[in-house]
Amino acid sequence: MKTIKNTTTRPLRVPLPRGKTLHLGPRKSGQIADESADHAALKKLVEAGELEFVKDDEAGPGGVGGSGGGGARTGHGSGGGVMRRSGDR
Repeated sequence: MKTIKNTTTRPLRVPLPRGKTLHLGPRKSGQIADESADHAALKKLVEAGELEFVKDDEAGPGGVGGSGGGGARTGHGSGGGVMRRSGDR
């Protein structure tokens, strides 16, 4: 797998082989298959400076390979102990 990074401040639609598309947000990164790196449309975006290939150890937070961010909430429902009214009123 190769990692690519959107170097622009706008979201990009990256065309991939077999009619697939990768949507990358501003300054975000994503992973593509090794054989997809040779796709002509992808090479065109790299040459234009809108995308760049990143070493996997440089992906950092904010993209693929990041620290995961945030934590999972534990517990059930919305909490607070207030009962919601339901049914016929």
